[in-house]
Amino acid sequence: MIPFKLAISAEMVFLDLPFIERVKRIHQLGFSAEIWNWTDKDIGALAATGADFTSMTGYISGTLTDPDGIRQLLDSARESIGIAEQLDCPSLNLHGTGLGEGGLPVQPVNQTTGRMWLSACKTLEKIARLGEDAGRVFLLENLNTEVDHPGTPFARADDTLALIEAVGSPHLKMNLDLYHAQIGEGNLIELIQRAGGSIGEIQVADVPGRKEPGTGEIHYPAIARALHAMGYTGVVGLEGWASGDSELALERFRQAFTL
Repeated sequence: MIPFKLAISAEMVFLDLPFIERVKRIHQLGFSAEIWNWTDKDIGALAATGADFTSMTGYISGTLTDPDGIRQLLDSARESIGIAEQLDCPSLNLHGTGLGEGGLPVQPVNQTTGRMWLSACKTLEKIARLGEDAGRVFLLENLNTEVDHPGTPFARADDTLALIEAVGSPHLKMNLDLYHAQIGEGNLIELIQRAGGSIGEIQVADVPGRKEPGTGEIHYPAIARALHAMGYTGVVGLEGWASGDSELALERFRQAFTL
């Protein structure tokens, strides 16, 4: 039994194939698909694959805290909603700030001030209203600052959860990425239970290496049981590289979340 909807980031597997062919292969293997930056994709061709898209990047540029960045974020979120409608994609992903080359923040921050927290909360309230008007859900993803995304504000799972709870809208949820959370915080099952109804998606990869479950230190079958026990039936997305053959990596992912 698999009580979750399993999705695969097409950005990170079947790298020898053109992007459209990756999505088709993911679909053929019985998984939903997820994409990052939509501006470099043929949206019509993606829609024509018949794949089920569960998540995509919900902005092109911008930040949560400074006036120019907020305008960019809101404008590009509106554009992203239009693309999500074409793909019938229910969820749009956000980060604490725009990410540039190599996943580094476009405006790195050493310390988040109280004023920044208030600004971020007000910006996310506006984002949630955009989601409500469009019938979509925006997801705020936690990141790790130790390895992959140094200098990103509001990156810890505790930070993203606090902002989501402060906004209190069903159109703003948490993309709880357990790869990032393991590096930054640990105690994953306790974190899942604490986040509860604020979770809009779970993303996974193993640590170290950011590859499929079973290649590192996280015991994902225990994570699957904990999610099932709390009644979670939503998306679990593999956002990790294949350690070898991509099809085998996807099967390992499927088995990890089969109860």
